[in-house]
Amino acid sequence: MATTPHLPKRRFGRVVAVGALITLGALALVGPTGVRAWSDSARVLEQRETELATLRAERERIANRVELLDPSNADPDLVGELLRSNLNVAHPDEVVVPRH
Repeated sequence: MATTPHLPKRRFGRVVAVGALITLGALALVGPTGVRAWSDSARVLEQRETELATLRAERERIANRVELLDPSNADPDLVGELLRSNLNVAHPDEVVVPRH
């Protein structure tokens, strides 16, 4: 009855294979494209979408203001308000009430 002895090569191969599986598992969890990075990316994406919505609202507000200041069809109230606030001018019959 001859038994096959455990070969050191076979044991070394198994250890290397188990080590490789553990390394791949760890990279799948915490690696640059792992589950942790994916959840961080999802969180950053949500923050960026919120920021994008804020910027879009600001852009729409500015576009509306530009439309109101179109030289061919300007809103007289807005033009008067901007002139008074930027140039610090007023008509002689106007009363200026400062806001603090």
